[in-house]
Amino acid sequence: MNPLWMDNEDAPLETPAPLPRDTSPRVAYEMNKLEKRLCRHMGQAIIDFNMIEAGDKVMVCMSGGKDSYGMLDILLKLKARAPIHFDIVAVNLDQKQPGFPEHVLPEYLATTGVPFHIENQDTYSIVKEKIAPGKTMCSLCSRLRRGILYRVADDLGATKIALGHHRDDMLQTFFLNMFYGGKLKGMPPKLVSDDGRHVVIRPLAYAVETDLARWAEHRRFPIIPCTLCGSQENLQRKQVAAMLREWEKKHPGRVESMFTALQNVVPSHLMDRRQHGFADLKATGVANPDGDKAFDPDDGDLAFAPPAPPAQQAVAMPVSRKPGAPVHAAS
Repeated sequence: MNPLWMDNEDAPLETPAPLPRDTSPRVAYEMNKLEKRLCRHMGQAIIDFNMIEAGDKVMVCMSGGKDSYGMLDILLKLKARAPIHFDIVAVNLDQKQPGFPEHVLPEYLATTGVPFHIENQDTYSIVKEKIAPGKTMCSLCSRLRRGILYRVADDLGATKIALGHHRDDMLQTFFLNMFYGGKLKGMPPKLVSDDGRHVVIRPLAYAVETDLARWAEHRRFPIIPCTLCGSQENLQRKQVAAMLREWEKKHPGRVESMFTALQNVVPSHLMDRRQHGFADLKATGVANPDGDKAFDPDDGDLAFAPPAPPAQQAVAMPVSRKPGAPVHAAS
């Protein structure tokens, strides 16, 4: 086992995080487990998708929310014991929202010792001017933000752009695209940017939002609320998030199963002619275990057929896990 990217949950941390106000042994034990779980999830995502390579300069995008704080915090812990050298620079885009506490992130980042850059651009006024009251601001806001961050990545010489989206964000995006966009399309852990010049990574791809919320509370990150999209209560994303929470409440394990399904795609059993050669399909006379069984299985068969685990391939550096342990199961 390579202990540098991946942590053994039973091993003591080299640099344990400060305890919360409740310093009881039980809380200390729980927070220790939580930190190791977050490190394990991030380390596994980095390996599975070859997110970070030797010599990379990773631009960590900081919004002031719990997820970006957690991403930087855990990534710094992994960097300290990684088997390769890479650099980190933290970047915040100050969009000039009224009342934005512009001192908070610089003061926090100064305590981490990581180099950082604050980019000042008044995208708030543009969004408020272009978007009618009550309409969703996310699309325009994200386009403006994306273009600015690409430019900043060029200026800083960053080879990777790290975003703080987690497992729940990725599932929500999948359902949003299916419900409202007519596409089976998600939020990939790694992709090339739309301008073709940058590699975007999501190191929290396997992390669970509730874990990140607990970690943010434990670490007492100075959270900065968003007064644009974060203040809109009827967003479709919030509705989908509520739907997923309700499903998980009624059927524990369903969210994990759906997330696993995103890693087990069978194009021949969908209907996209661009992804599978249906027009040229011919009977071969050769048995194929992945072939159609001609009749739909009974509901009972589905109920007792757990999703197959995704094929794992350590593309960055070798790693092993405890036998039988799922890659991204929340322990």
